[in-house]
Amino acid sequence: MNTRATTSAPYTASSDSGSGTSSGTDDSARVWEELVTSALLGTDRRPPTVLAGTTGAGTTDAGTTAADPAGAGTTGADLAGALLDAAALHTVRRRAGLRPGPAAPPLEPAPEDPRRPLPEAARRRLDQLLAGRAAPSPAAGRRGAAPDLAELLPQWLTLANERGYKAPPAALPALLDAARARTDLRPQALRLAGPRGLWLAGLNPEWRFALRGRGTAGRLPSPGDVQGVRALWDEGLFAERVALLAAVRSGDAAAGLALLASTWTAERAEDRLMFLDSLRTGLSDADEEFLEAALADRSRNVRATAAELLAALPASAFAGRMAGRAATCVGLDRTAESPVISVEAPHECDAAMERDGVVPTPPAGRGERSWWLGQLVEAAPLACWIGRFGGRTPEEIVALPVADDWQGELHAAWCRAAVRQRDASWSRALLGAPAVPPATGPGTSSLAERAQLLATLPADERAHWVAAFVAAHGLSEAFQLLGVCAVPWAEPLGAAVIDALDIARDAGSYPWSFSGVMGLAERCLAPEAARHLDSLTALPDEEEDTAPGAGGYWSEAFQRLVATLRLRAAMRAELDGGPRPAGATA
Repeated sequence: MNTRATTSAPYTASSDSGSGTSSGTDDSARVWEELVTSALLGTDRRPPTVLAGTTGAGTTDAGTTAADPAGAGTTGADLAGALLDAAALHTVRRRAGLRPGPAAPPLEPAPEDPRRPLPEAARRRLDQLLAGRAAPSPAAGRRGAAPDLAELLPQWLTLANERGYKAPPAALPALLDAARARTDLRPQALRLAGPRGLWLAGLNPEWRFALRGRGTAGRLPSPGDVQGVRALWDEGLFAERVALLAAVRSGDAAAGLALLASTWTAERAEDRLMFLDSLRTGLSDADEEFLEAALADRSRNVRATAAELLAALPASAFAGRMAGRAATCVGLDRTAESPVISVEAPHECDAAMERDGVVPTPPAGRGERSWWLGQLVEAAPLACWIGRFGGRTPEEIVALPVADDWQGELHAAWCRAAVRQRDASWSRALLGAPAVPPATGPGTSSLAERAQLLATLPADERAHWVAAFVAAHGLSEAFQLLGVCAVPWAEPLGAAVIDALDIARDAGSYPWSFSGVMGLAERCLAPEAARHLDSLTALPDEEEDTAPGAGGYWSEAFQRLVATLRLRAAMRAELDGGPRPAGATA
């Protein structure tokens, strides 16, 4: 019989409990080595010569050599059993003889978070949102009538942070896991997690994202800490330096610029681009000299970004140069019977234009001259056109006809200039009346450009404009416009969206075509709108010309909308510490 017993030595003895001498330790190591060798090779091939307290010719001393380990009456099974017994005994002896290793240094205690704790109801709601316990959809492809908790978590985090709460310690691991999975949650989740969340993130490599851009210890030095700022700027990782520059810039724009200028020439091109973009915060005429020098940068992307920032400074020398170039290309045709804008696009892109950020090579399918013209008009300060067109207002200028089919190119460049310069008066003129069909509007037919123009208007004016657009054109083209309106939607926007959804339901189509708008409504309608939607949750009678089952789908969608709005009302009440509103979802 060839018995192989696999034994291992997970512990290493630093002393032997059976001997306090070096000789005893050596004997113990020799016995263990002998036992391991016999176990690996098998007792038939390598009979053990040392056994502890076994039958046969063994002895009761682990260090004694058996005179005849395979003597009379000793079988292979006896040897195998004796070997395992000896191995078990020596394993216990070796473990008992271990000396304790040095203790690990204790962890630094978690920092204190002075913010107030969540109310108990809000704490339970956070646990529910993090767990994402939503009712399963009744069928594949259908969302069901239950609110989507995952979509409400960002809003809950924003509300909690606005009220100055801190996350419960027990919720920190789930909160960090949620932020790791969804980058859109990170700013608000880390803000709620606070200093204790950063402390915990330092103990788990999976949460390392929370430390990026926060300084080597998880926090940025105070902008007033001159030595700390200098040390992190000189020695920090790139993400830490970007965050540091943004923090310093937001508190003291001049100090941020000085910090960047101190190492500008030694930075890599891709790093210079990111650092330069940070100057958008607190951009002022004081940055002009630095940006002018950046126009000579060896990186084309850096030059383009510097030109874009200078274009946002209407009083800069760069803006003056661009205004002069644009004025030579666009003006009034004095020979026409009625005022007409004439356009003569540039015939070349000279070195001076290139230095000022004009890209000479157009993208595929774009003509060179129209490409150069668009860049000049986009970079020129919009105020220059008032004098160029005889003191006319932006509305009057936009309403003028443009000769030779240049209107689309000219208006598109003005749209980009209005967005870049945040000029609300030009944005209004280019948007035109909301009831005008997009394809025939005064400025642009692109909904994406209209959304950008809307973003420059005050929130109330934005909501009124989009409400009128929805009332005139329905919801099919309004998704991008709704996305730039402040949350919760101010009236009359909420009422206009509800009316448009009701009209779409009555038209007999399926609600899937409006799923994007419905999702926005769940997150953006004021919770008080729920009482206006109750009548829409009922299952309507199906007409002959409606899609089969559409009424049921619409009823389900409105039930989910109402439940979500009531849940949002409950979330707000819980965070405010008040009673849950009547009808609110638990």
